[in-house]
Amino acid sequence: MTTSAPEPIRPIVWRDNRLWLLDQRQLPEHEIYLDYDDPEVVAAAIRDMVVRGAPAIGVTAAYATVLAARRRYAADPERWRCGFENDLATLVAARPTAINLHWAIERMRGIATGAADPEPVLLKEARAIEDEDVTANRAMGRLGADLLDNGAVLTHCNAGALATAGFGTALGVIRQGYADGRIDHVFADETRPWMQGARLTAWELAHDGIPTTLLCEGAAAALLREGHVKWVIVGADRVAANGDVANKIGTYGLAVLARHHGVRFMVVAPTSTIDRAATDGTQIPIEQRPAAEVLGCAGQRIAAPGVEAWNPVFDVTPADLVDALVTERGVVISPSCEGIEALFGS
Repeated sequence: MTTSAPEPIRPIVWRDNRLWLLDQRQLPEHEIYLDYDDPEVVAAAIRDMVVRGAPAIGVTAAYATVLAARRRYAADPERWRCGFENDLATLVAARPTAINLHWAIERMRGIATGAADPEPVLLKEARAIEDEDVTANRAMGRLGADLLDNGAVLTHCNAGALATAGFGTALGVIRQGYADGRIDHVFADETRPWMQGARLTAWELAHDGIPTTLLCEGAAAALLREGHVKWVIVGADRVAANGDVANKIGTYGLAVLARHHGVRFMVVAPTSTIDRAATDGTQIPIEQRPAAEVLGCAGQRIAAPGVEAWNPVFDVTPADLVDALVTERGVVISPSCEGIEALFGS
């Protein structure tokens, strides 16, 4: 008996000359796409977590520049660039840590330079960025899967199709590893306070029929001590030139636990996530989100009145805790400045 493969998850769709985003705040209960034709509203969607994950944010921003160019050029074909630059500044400010946002905007800005009618050339480039991301994810999936032993893995947050243009970074390795018989089970952290692991990663893996067990972050140490997990596999929102990694809060703690228990730690990210201008993790800006996200749950306050909250979205894992950095250009074992620079050639 044969079964058909599940339909690919597509968080970003360009259709009918508009941008459509799968609203990740409503998953897994509702699969709803929201449509956009205003770049400022797209910036708000990025900020409000309709779309999240560094590569997905970059692709979304690329399409948002198309919307910006269309609006500004239609209003004033002779002097559209000033308003266009204002729209780009609004997009860049939406999420400060995810370097792919800045990378995509700079790439699109370069394409717009010298364009008489910007929309067609920008749309072609945005589609290229989307296609390149999926291709890179599949390449990383194969490279990362080749490193795996037979056994279970643990992942944190969501670095899957929902965080990219499709297939995923960390979950791309997991998907490929499961298909190759190198992974028999996946453990996923809930990832508080937004619960991306519970709502998104578990949903993706269930969608693909991959055996998955959910746990709260506080259970990770006990799980790793059991000895079943061979690798911790995560994505990244920014990688510094020396291999320090900014990723969802809690990643640093997992890396420390993995090293203590002899479990290997893999970071999977495209080279567009590497910030060669940041010499180390201290130069990566860490976004702080509202305290209400920690003080409450599902809109209901759970903390006592007067209690404050510290809510950094990301933490930085030092390079010396990373066993392998997997990119579409190759794998860097024990990341360093030299190893990362070699990815880019001379």
